[in-house]
Amino acid sequence: MTNKVCCIFNLAPHYRAPIFKLMDKELQCDFYFGDKVDAAIELMDYQSLKGFKKIVKNIRIPYSGFEWQKGIWQLVFKPYKHYIITGTPGLLSNWLLALLAILLGKKVYAWTHGMKGNSSVAGKFIEKNFYRLCHKILLYGEFSRKVMLKEGFGQDKLVLIYNSLDYDKQLIIREKLKPSMVFMNYFENNDPVLIYIGRIQKSKKLNLLVEAQKKLYEQNISCNLTLIGADVENNDIPELVSKLGLKNKVWYYGPCYDENRIGELLFNASVCVSPGPVGLTSLHALTFGCPVITNDEFKSQMPEHEAIITNKNGGFFKKDDLDSLVNTIKNWINLSTESRQLVRNNAYEIIDEKYNPHRQVSILKKVLNQV
Repeated sequence: MTNKVCCIFNLAPHYRAPIFKLMDKELQCDFYFGDKVDAAIELMDYQSLKGFKKIVKNIRIPYSGFEWQKGIWQLVFKPYKHYIITGTPGLLSNWLLALLAILLGKKVYAWTHGMKGNSSVAGKFIEKNFYRLCHKILLYGEFSRKVMLKEGFGQDKLVLIYNSLDYDKQLIIREKLKPSMVFMNYFENNDPVLIYIGRIQKSKKLNLLVEAQKKLYEQNISCNLTLIGADVENNDIPELVSKLGLKNKVWYYGPCYDENRIGELLFNASVCVSPGPVGLTSLHALTFGCPVITNDEFKSQMPEHEAIITNKNGGFFKKDDLDSLVNTIKNWINLSTESRQLVRNNAYEIIDEKYNPHRQVSILKKVLNQV
């Protein structure tokens, strides 16, 4: 039986290229990706992986909410010992793969968000039975781990693997960053800067951020706002900004993929705010030393909210509560130079400790008994 690891994922977003390349190099993985298409998600170059094998067809099963990856279950008969899969119970082919793996003495590892405690009774039943078939569950965060412990899963079965971006490239940029005039040159003032980076979607509730900016202004606290990202849902943010008289205080930067530029913007901003679920926005901001604010309804949050440590590198406000958001923002603007640097160091620390590909691969090596 080969020492190679078989990786089966529904797709490979561009942001996961660094971790997959490191797995390719250090774990000798073979990769199979589904042909699932999401217009809002940029895919990585699969050919950049030496272990890339093929794209498999995702077949949606009508009226069921389930999918099937064609030919995937047959990989259990190839000479692999370990299978790392997209850990969604919605892929029926994964159920068959996991069942056959048990019979053949092989191991399946589900890389997943896990259970969040907000599923229906039927949904919870499906989740629990699928995850029981897997040897280990690789989880993005502690919240799901706690939920699954309460549901009866053993501690040894649940492994925290977190998430990551292009850490090595970003670290080189980070080490060269210093205060600049980037916002002064655009806004022509020295007001604190609120920033958001990520896709501009209604679910992110950026209207609440604009309303908070207006309320701060009414309290004689003037802030600028910079929005980095593509508007993927024709949001009405420009109309709201105009209505509230904030045109000169908002910079629609648009999509940006230049990490040098992104690093400069985040490093010099006062605080990054994502009123809806925060996701990878949190990691991006913290990587470049920018504190992060998001809402406190953790069961509907993305797991990356756990990188935010209250009063150290960001904070939480009561979900959908404008006054709570305003008060939380007040805690993070107009910090002294010394305090702002301390916050940067706190932000760097969590990324360096947990949210990077090297930490993820070291965890995988332990799980796969390669160390």
